[in-house]
Amino acid sequence: QVQLVESGGGLVQAGGSLRLSCAASGSIFSINDMGWYRQALGKTRDLIATITSGGRISYADSVKGRFTISRDNAKNTVFLQMDSLKPEDTAMYSCYAEVLVRGGDYEYDYWGQGTQVTVSS
Repeated sequence: QVQLVESGGGLVQAGGSLRLSCAASGSIFSINDMGWYRQALGKTRDLIATITSGGRISYADSVKGRFTISRDNAKNTVFLQMDSLKPEDTAMYSCYAEVLVRGGDYEYDYWGQGTQVTVSS
C-alpha cells in the first residue's frame, strides 16, 4: 500500500509565496513521475507541474515562471514552490506519483488527499 500526504497549504495574500510538500510512503520499490494537479470549485482538474525521476520538468502555461517543482528521490518527496501567487491560483492542490510497488509488475498512479491554497486580493 502507498500513501501520499501533502502539506504546506494555507491562506496567503496576492503576491505571496507558499511551498507545498508531498511525501510518499509505504511499500515502494521505485517512483517514476511525480507532480501536482489543482482544482478550483466548479472548475476542471488541471495538471500544473510534473517531474520525472531523472529531473525532467514540465509546467502548465498558467504557472510557468512563478512555480518551481523539485524532488528528493531519497525521501520520495516532491515539492512545489509557489511565488507571485494570484487569486486565480486558489484551488485544492493534489500530488501524484507513479509508483512501482514492491513485488508488483506495473507502475500505477497514487494520489494524495490534497491541500487547500487560498490567495486573497
